[in-house]
Amino acid sequence: MSLPDVFHRLKLPAIGAPLFIVSNPALVIAQCKAGIVGSFPALNARPQSQLDEWLHEITEALAEHDRDHPDARSAPFAVNQIVHRSNTRFEEDMTTCAKWKVPIVITSLGAREELNHAVHGWGGVTLHDIIDDRYARKAIEKGADGLIAVAAGAGGHAGRWSPFALVQEIRKWFDGPLALSGSIATGGAILAAQAMGADFAYIGSPFIATDEARADAAYKQGIVEGSAKDIVYSSLFTGISGNYLRASIEAAGLDPDNLPSAGPEAMNFQSSTGAKAWRDIWGSGQGIGVIDKVQPAGALVAELAAQYAAAKARICTS
Repeated sequence: MSLPDVFHRLKLPAIGAPLFIVSNPALVIAQCKAGIVGSFPALNARPQSQLDEWLHEITEALAEHDRDHPDARSAPFAVNQIVHRSNTRFEEDMTTCAKWKVPIVITSLGAREELNHAVHGWGGVTLHDIIDDRYARKAIEKGADGLIAVAAGAGGHAGRWSPFALVQEIRKWFDGPLALSGSIATGGAILAAQAMGADFAYIGSPFIATDEARADAAYKQGIVEGSAKDIVYSSLFTGISGNYLRASIEAAGLDPDNLPSAGPEAMNFQSSTGAKAWRDIWGSGQGIGVIDKVQPAGALVAELAAQYAAAKARICTS
């Protein structure tokens, strides 16, 4: 199956994952100008009226870039919608996305048929993130155009399956757009995702350590200094299992090696020190061991592209 036209302007087969709190217009614009899909969670724009302002800013900035660089046009951007019933902004945010005809909508924590119909109505594409084959089938049944396979090792809410197992099971029955998430932090890993059968790499944690990211300086430094051993997998903080930086858990007064599990009530978790999930307890994937500096997002994409080209060349000459 050929990919939707919206993906044809990518310079690198990658999507910048929507990072709760961290992603903002500056990061999205930089990612798109560099040639990958930039994205942000709708809920990052607060109050709700700010979503309209952000979409205006992103749309105008990319249009200006395209006018000035007709031979190097920007990649499309995406908005992440939390479709769980607890999201009281869902309808308002969808109305705002419709106003700006958002090219790609990424959906999380549930699949809604009416959302897919709405996005298709304005000419957009929907991608739904999943952690196993069962959820993947449900998403496609409800009209999603593509899938984001969130494998073991991904930052934030992550699955337990190996990327090999997850991709190969999905590819047995689905030939549409497929992105792979989970510890992808180099150009070689992007190529490996394609070799497994994915169309795109879905990259989050490396972009936390960029100049444009709306993250605390200590968070960025934690990404630079951290490695796979510094990642803790727990359901305590949101009721859904995810990966977090060990140092931020310790700073919250908790023992990373003795965390209790939790159910849906953990969505409003707050530690005895007042620390909250995402704001103070920081999500991160296992692939951060190769991140050695904070740099502009465009420079990171250029670095990934050079690594990707070198990996392809090694394979072609081997």
